Amino acid sequence: MSIIKNDTIIKAYQGEETDYTPAWFMRQAGRSQPEYRALKEKYSLFEITHQPELCAYVTRLPVENYGTDAAILYKDIMSPLPYIGVDVEIKSGIGPVIHNPIRNLQDVEKLGEINPVSDVSYVLDTIRLLTEEQLEVPLIGFSGAPFTLASYMIEGGPSKNYSRTKALMYREPETWFALMDKLSDMIISYVDAQVEAGAKAIQIFDSWVGSLNAEDYRLFIKPVMKRIFSELRRHEVPLITFGVGARHLLMEWNDLPVDVIGLDWRTSITEAREMGITKVVQGNLDPAILLADWQTIEQRTKQILDQGMDSGKYVFNLGHGVTPDIEPATLKKLTELVHNYSKEK
Repeated sequence: MSIIKNDTIIKAYQGEETDYTPAWFMRQAGRSQPEYRALKEKYSLFEITHQPELCAYVTRLPVENYGTDAAILYKDIMSPLPYIGVDVEIKSGIGPVIHNPIRNLQDVEKLGEINPVSDVSYVLDTIRLLTEEQLEVPLIGFSGAPFTLASYMIEGGPSKNYSRTKALMYREPETWFALMDKLSDMIISYVDAQVEAGAKAIQIFDSWVGSLNAEDYRLFIKPVMKRIFSELRRHEVPLITFGVGARHLLMEWNDLPVDVIGLDWRTSITEAREMGITKVVQGNLDPAILLADWQTIEQRTKQILDQGMDSGKYVFNLGHGVTPDIEPATLKKLTELVHNYSKEK
């Protein structure tokens, strides 16, 4: 049973007019919150996500502290990978490290399939706890996209240039598309389960796909993304796509069966509209601006809000995730600014 009292963000995602501009922040759960830091002294990320009560607490905390219009499920894009046979470890200060990286077709063929009900029951329990008992705003579920997940699986960890990933893509297209199919199957099953458990919107993070040019995106990635979003459409929940440094891919995304395009700070909302973006847009304050003085934060936020409200079909967010050095009080003040300023316009 849903207990949502504020569904403003869902209306905005559907392109409807709202009384004010709704807001949430990528990586709003954790990172800069003192309550979360205290938990991290005792538990790892995977340990927190495996305990529904604890994970629900971390997920709802920013809604309570900042007044955001949505929660986003606390977990990592790596969370489903162990269940298809990926040996992944989240190392502090490094990020995901893959101990059995993909090198050839045989490695891809060894990957299995996820069964969300048995494999990630703790994720689904967390979603149900939040949506049936704790949250009065919508919960956003998410998954990593195939290219971004593949980049970790092939590189063995974070990368600056994705050279191994691109080399496999160019050199062994059969292996590449086999991996894309495996990851697509996993993502669809994983997201299906999240929505069935109560998630009211889904964001697919293709954080690193901006490293590809538009031609390669159209050839190696776009058909995969079209399949994923087309299959997820049956749930009739808003679908959001997001990547970093992907200005040259925005019109490719506009063709996909998604409802919302997330912008990073490199492309303004006005520029995106002038390019021909017709979807709802989400974004796109540079997180680093939140380390400046309040006058600067206020000025830059109002500029973005003006562009978003002038063009319509808009949700406020950052251009990437909250960084650990951003003060929680700043995020609370920012949410209030977004709400109050957009109500007055």
